[in-house]
Amino acid sequence: MEIRPAQSTEAGSLTKIAQSAKAYWGYPAAWLHEWRDLLTITPHFIEANETFAAVVEGEIVGFYSLLVHEGTLRLEHLWVAPEQIRRGIGRQLFEHAVGRARAHGAPSLIVEADPNAETFYRHMGAVKIGAITTTIEGHPRELPLLSLDLIKPLDPGENS
Repeated sequence: MEIRPAQSTEAGSLTKIAQSAKAYWGYPAAWLHEWRDLLTITPHFIEANETFAAVVEGEIVGFYSLLVHEGTLRLEHLWVAPEQIRRGIGRQLFEHAVGRARAHGAPSLIVEADPNAETFYRHMGAVKIGAITTTIEGHPRELPLLSLDLIKPLDPGENS
């Protein structure tokens, strides 16, 4: 698998992955329709934000995007095509995103996660720092807000 910068001409492919990955969790069609704009990746978005694609045998199978939001670095998207889930692609994309975030000097990486993805991010080392409550079709929905500390703690054996 190769992870490379996404091209603005690939916006349609990334959108298809994001929308099908969200649908993988069995959400009602009306909710998926409501989220359509949030799951649409435009050429402008790719040009304005660091977006990387995971490519296997010439086919994009996943992607992520980083963006600066209110002074923090956020993992705005991380999606893997449903037929590619549980093959380590999400882990490799996340690790790549962490490397890019560290290269930017960010002290942490913030993730507003789908509730179904919270376990994945916790397994990757992120901790829950809060939640964002939204409403869809009159039903409250809580989205976990997670943070991954990117500053390596000082080893107690160092500098002693």
